[in-house]
Amino acid sequence: MKEESANLAIVSNNTFEASRAVNLHHYDISSALQTTLEFNELIKIFSDKIHSLVPHNGFIYENNEFGLEISQGIVTKHSCTYALKVEDTQLGSLKLMRRQKFAEKELKLLESLLCSLIYPLKNATLFKQAMKMAYTDPLTKTNNRAALNDTLQREIKLAKRHSSPLSLIFFDIDHFKDINDNYGHECGDITLSSAAHCIKEAVRGSDIVFRYGGEEFVILLSDTNLDGAKLMAERIRKNIESHTIAYGMETLKLTASLGISSLRGTDKSDAFLKRADSAMYKAKENGRNQVQTEQIAQLV
Repeated sequence: MKEESANLAIVSNNTFEASRAVNLHHYDISSALQTTLEFNELIKIFSDKIHSLVPHNGFIYENNEFGLEISQGIVTKHSCTYALKVEDTQLGSLKLMRRQKFAEKELKLLESLLCSLIYPLKNATLFKQAMKMAYTDPLTKTNNRAALNDTLQREIKLAKRHSSPLSLIFFDIDHFKDINDNYGHECGDITLSSAAHCIKEAVRGSDIVFRYGGEEFVILLSDTNLDGAKLMAERIRKNIESHTIAYGMETLKLTASLGISSLRGTDKSDAFLKRADSAMYKAKENGRNQVQTEQIAQLV
């Protein structure tokens, strides 16, 4: 049976100051941790730096706030787990694993060493929170246009590097101007939030949803070819079509038009987006409440 020692590392300013003197000979750990604000890099640096002091075969770091699980190495019989916290900020949990049981003196040393990780993790948390706010549309709680620009460039590079498919869905709510004109902007805001919710219900965990602007959304589908994207777009379309909005004494039925493109070898982000946008407009021209692919749009 696997043995696990559960530990709680709660580091306040006082405990940090007390531990700092003990760890002066481990100054290189703190210095190395100051070089990045990325969680995965911080945990790997920490693991590498303490390995000679507290040998281990692997680690698992989890942070529920950001949906992170970072792991390396192998799962073994023995482990020790620390819930990391500083002041009122939860910083996730770190589990170290190895084949032999951790000695008491190793656990005490590890608790001391964790002090060098706490504040870099707090800085990474604050940075991630700020980026999340900057990249989130406040109304629909989806990613915004700035996030799309950065994410699209990154995903295109990854897809080309690994020769993996990448597809994109351009989504537009049908007759949205009429909703605003007839029922007001409050109803329009409810409509946008409801549409975003319907999209997020339909997509996979690996898919990324962005509000492009107005009533338009973009869904980025990694490792997905054109046929897979069409299936996903149809799922989203049906989810929207079956949704009813209650506003005051009125009920509103929504539909949407969707266009799809798949990444080509020479594509840059503008061309990739433009083909999906053109396919979406073809769906509008053909009667709305439908999905069009880039091939169909080009043949007409």
